[in-house]
Amino acid sequence: MRQIILDTETTGLEPSDGHRIIEIGCYELHYRRPTGRTFHHYINPDREVDEGALEVHGISNEFLADKPPFDAIAEAFVEFIKDAELIIHNAPFDVGFLDHELSLLGGDWGRVGDYAQVTDSLVMARQMHPGQRNGLDALCKRYGIDNTERELHGALLDAEILADVYLAMTGGQTALSLDATSAGEQHGAGDIQRLATDRAVLPVIGPNEAEASAHEDWLATLDEAVGGECLWRASGVSEG
Repeated sequence: MRQIILDTETTGLEPSDGHRIIEIGCYELHYRRPTGRTFHHYINPDREVDEGALEVHGISNEFLADKPPFDAIAEAFVEFIKDAELIIHNAPFDVGFLDHELSLLGGDWGRVGDYAQVTDSLVMARQMHPGQRNGLDALCKRYGIDNTERELHGALLDAEILADVYLAMTGGQTALSLDATSAGEQHGAGDIQRLATDRAVLPVIGPNEAEASAHEDWLATLDEAVGGECLWRASGVSEG
């Protein structure tokens, strides 16, 4: 249950045209909870950033001039994603660039799929919301996720936002923070909370006469609908 939310920024749209990765951002979840671990690097692509790409992410050639090349961070990157599930929005784009970068290293680096399982959150969103806009901004609006800090695309920020979107799409809140006997103590949803043995006995309140009569009328309606005795009567629950 180790998941890595991943995003990249690039010099352009197609690795086949010689475009390269300039930023990688990874945000780790363990059993659907953020661990605080991230992997984030800017990368010198050894080429110019296209004007169109610069307008999207704002990462300039001057800023990247003193950043390390991909081969300097490749081993750390592979180690970070190894044996995890990668959650990527529009995965073919990012994986295509990452596979291209690995191929430029030569040797036996292989492909991203050799190190981790890849899940495309865009495909998931399209299945859940067919015919609707399913870009990251649209999903943030749909699920009520604050992305006001996102004036430009950035790999780590987008990965963090995608983590919130992914958790909302696949189940929402996954942990409960409860008031405990000691201040600040937190319990996960999977923790067992045992009831005190000396707790007060809860009263059992039965239906009044009007409620019992209305219930009986409803059961009679069910009996008529099924042409016999409804399952509620047959189970004996209505007698209790």
